[in-house]
Amino acid sequence: MDYLAIRQDYRSRQLDETSVAGDPVELFQSWLKQAFEAGITEANAMALATATRDGVPSVRMVLLKGCDEAGFVFFTSYASAKGRDLSENPVAEAAFYWRELERQVRIHGKVERVTRGESEEYFATRPVGARIGACASPQSQPLRDRAELEERFAGVAAQYPDGAIPLPEHWGGYRIVPQRVEFWQGRPSRLHDRIVFEKGENGGWGIRRLGP
Repeated sequence: MDYLAIRQDYRSRQLDETSVAGDPVELFQSWLKQAFEAGITEANAMALATATRDGVPSVRMVLLKGCDEAGFVFFTSYASAKGRDLSENPVAEAAFYWRELERQVRIHGKVERVTRGESEEYFATRPVGARIGACASPQSQPLRDRAELEERFAGVAAQYPDGAIPLPEHWGGYRIVPQRVEFWQGRPSRLHDRIVFEKGENGGWGIRRLGP
C-alpha cells in the first residue's frame, strides 16, 4: 500500500472559539448527539490512554457510559491493565474520532472511581451475558485457551441460574474529571480548527485556539 498517496481533504464546517458553548461538556454532548444522529456506530467509543507509575503508556478502546459536569465515565475490571495503571497513576486521556463528521475530541484529566452505587446501577442495566462475562473473565490475565474462558463463563452462569448476578468486587466505573478538553474540526488545506478548553484555578473554563 502506498501510504504517501492516501489523501483526504476536509469540508468547510467551521469551529469558532467566539461562538462555541462556554462549557466543554455541553459542547461535547452536542457533538456526541450529532454523531449518533449521523448514524455512526458506537459513537461513544473512545481511545483511552493510561500510563504506569514509570510513564509506560498503553491505549485501548472503551465505551463512554456517562457524561455530565462531573466528568466522563467508563466501566471495567479494576484488576485489568488499565485498572492497574490507574491505581498507580490516576491520570488519563481519551480521544473520540468521528470520521463522518471530520471531528475529534480529546479529554485529559485526573481519574477517580465512581461510587459503588453508581457501578451497581449501571451493572444492573447490562445484558445477563455481559454480567456473567464481567464475573468470569480474568481481564488482562493469561488464559490457557478459549475453552478455559468458556468454562469460567459456564461456571458463573450455573452459579446464578436466575440471572440475578451481583456486581463483582473487582469491577466498576471510573470517571475522568476533565482538566483540558480539545475540539478538532477538519478544514480544507489542513487548516483545521482546534479549540481547547482548560480549567482555571477558579474552576472556570478558559478557551483558546491552537494552530493545526
